[in-house]
Amino acid sequence: MGGYREYPRPYRRPSPSRTAREPAEDRRSHAAIPVAIVLVALGLYFAPDSLLVPALLGGALLLSGLSFLSTRLNPLSPHFYLTRKPSWAAIGVVFLGAALLLAEAWALWTAGGPARLLPHL
Repeated sequence: MGGYREYPRPYRRPSPSRTAREPAEDRRSHAAIPVAIVLVALGLYFAPDSLLVPALLGGALLLSGLSFLSTRLNPLSPHFYLTRKPSWAAIGVVFLGAALLLAEAWALWTAGGPARLLPHL
């Protein structure tokens, strides 16, 4: 009676090497970058007329960035669920845009309101 060494070893498929896999950055999405840039441009365009527009867009970008960090839910996407996680660069651009718009809203608030509306008041 033979021992367990007489049985053939189970077949193991070799795992693909690190170079054969796609790079980690290609598995992440950069789709939020152009959307964030457009929202920042819109917020800065409407900033001389309204204090509310940059504040709301900045808040939306801030909440979107927090959503990017926690899940794959993407409020900036038409499909609302990402098949790939956002890249770290995209998350950084979203947070940077949020900080820029919220800083603009704060500057308008401390200056007493939008510049184009001050002569009318």
